[in-house]
Amino acid sequence: MSRVVPPDAEGLRRAVEILRADSVVAFPTETVYGLGANAFSKQAIGEVYRLKNRPSWNPLIVHVASVEAARALAEEWPAVADELAARFWPGPLTLVVRRAGHLAGVGADNDTIAIRIPAHEVALRLLEASGLPLAAPSANRSESISPTTAGHVVRSLPDVPLVLDGGPCSWGIESTVLDLTTPVPTLLRPGALSLRVLRDATGAIALRDTETADGAARPSPGMSRRHYAPRAKVVLTPDVREADRSGSPAPAAILTYEGSAPPAYRQAGEPGTETSPAVAGAPGTELVEVLSADPREYAADLYAALHRLDDAGVATIFVQEPPDTEDWLAVRDRLSRAAA
Repeated sequence: MSRVVPPDAEGLRRAVEILRADSVVAFPTETVYGLGANAFSKQAIGEVYRLKNRPSWNPLIVHVASVEAARALAEEWPAVADELAARFWPGPLTLVVRRAGHLAGVGADNDTIAIRIPAHEVALRLLEASGLPLAAPSANRSESISPTTAGHVVRSLPDVPLVLDGGPCSWGIESTVLDLTTPVPTLLRPGALSLRVLRDATGAIALRDTETADGAARPSPGMSRRHYAPRAKVVLTPDVREADRSGSPAPAAILTYEGSAPPAYRQAGEPGTETSPAVAGAPGTELVEVLSADPREYAADLYAALHRLDDAGVATIFVQEPPDTEDWLAVRDRLSRAAA
């Protein structure tokens, strides 16, 4: 039987059967594909960490179908959580709250838990059909590029029992994570929802002023120094047209955005992969991925573009640094960790 199945009645039946047997299922969300497991099952959670080769200190986000289900996992549910849930759930926002005492093994090493309601029909149908809260990190090997299609999942995790194929993810980048256990809501991971949008609901948002060392306890995933990385070496550069290629393995590729592409591709048309002549003196030809200059659209295609370049067999990806503005915060975060 195929491991990649449509999210029809039979596909959902098989998925629920696997989840209730304390195994795992990959499923689509609006952000990236998740590797879901019963949040109450130590065996299933252990399988998530095993398949992903995920460090034990990296916590998981729990996905639920309703605000009531989220409250049931929390020891404390502050008023700001209700305000944010009303405005942004279902959606790409994860809230970190105090964890209920009866739930162990899923949250951070402290007493917190990260929760969200995904805005994807297949994810919601799976949550409702299973009746389970699903711990679901991205469905890929730890530190590698997050998957935005079912094909990405299978290539990264060939042993996953079942993948519900819901097509490409619309946001294409992980959820924004806010810590609500601090006096002022604190941004733990920039993501699909911008700070500007969130401030309209919460007022002030604090930013973490220190990095979390690998191996140290943390309340949210996505805080490791190296993450979201392709097999190819990633080099961030202020200008891909003048990047020093000496010492970087070949073949190389360029990842840039409209308005910053090599001259031959400024008028290349729709964003996508092009084959360019030598750029800045590089011998031979290079693949050039030209994404949108809109940060939301760029983010939606970032992981897919990195997957395409990896699949093409390039050894180095020279990436045009995005603007140093708040709108590009999530993209800059992903690229800096991929290049670490």
